[in-house]
Amino acid sequence: MKPRVLVLTGYGINCDYETQYAFNMPRVGGRAERVHVNDLIDGTAVGKSLGDYDILAIPGGFAHGDDIAAGKVLANKLLNHLGEQLLRFIKDGKLIIGICNGFQVLVKMGLLPAVGGRYDEQQVTLTYNDSNKFEDRWVYLSANPESRCIFTRGLDRIYLPVRHGEGKLVARDPETLRELHARGHVALQYVDEEGNLSGYPGNPNGSQDNIAGLCDPTGRIFGLMPHPEVYVYPTNHPRWTREKVPAEGMGVAVFRNAVRFIRESL
Repeated sequence: MKPRVLVLTGYGINCDYETQYAFNMPRVGGRAERVHVNDLIDGTAVGKSLGDYDILAIPGGFAHGDDIAAGKVLANKLLNHLGEQLLRFIKDGKLIIGICNGFQVLVKMGLLPAVGGRYDEQQVTLTYNDSNKFEDRWVYLSANPESRCIFTRGLDRIYLPVRHGEGKLVARDPETLRELHARGHVALQYVDEEGNLSGYPGNPNGSQDNIAGLCDPTGRIFGLMPHPEVYVYPTNHPRWTREKVPAEGMGVAVFRNAVRFIRESL
């Protein structure tokens, strides 16, 4: 049985095909389907229901043109129409991943980081990069071994691209920032090639404590600014013709971990 993955699409989401492809790769083993947000909301009319799926993926892009703030409009739309379904989805032990714009959506819905198990309040935000410009570059990342994140299990250091204008993570207060570390919410941090925390451009947006990805207390909800769906083949690496690169794209493990978790849970 292949775990079913709902890849959200519509209104400016533009990494949906890549995300669907990554989940459907034979070495990942998912069964991903792109579903328009309107079809998901009007599920009874089109036969789509969030509860029919095991994993929800909110891909990158510019949902609703990033009006008001990146991810805010889509976050409100999902909360207003699917809030109860999403909470049931989480309670049922299923997985959610938000990539780039999807991470922004999860944060502004309050589903991440959910410190203290609170899924009904926004505790951090993702705002304008310190460089005051759109950052499109590859970055090194360190996975936190103390994090409970399902998606980063077994990972150490990975190399992925970022493509965003509002990726700076800021906690609402110092206590929340401390809790992110103390309770294992920090899943990924920006580092340099040697694995050390670094400033710009290694930290492309100025995120507090170099935070690049967060999970909820269960480890089943994960958001990250870098794009794992972009690096699934060796030839996706920007220097694959000039240096030895891994035989498998480093983003594959993120999706495989999710599918494996669902298979083992069934």
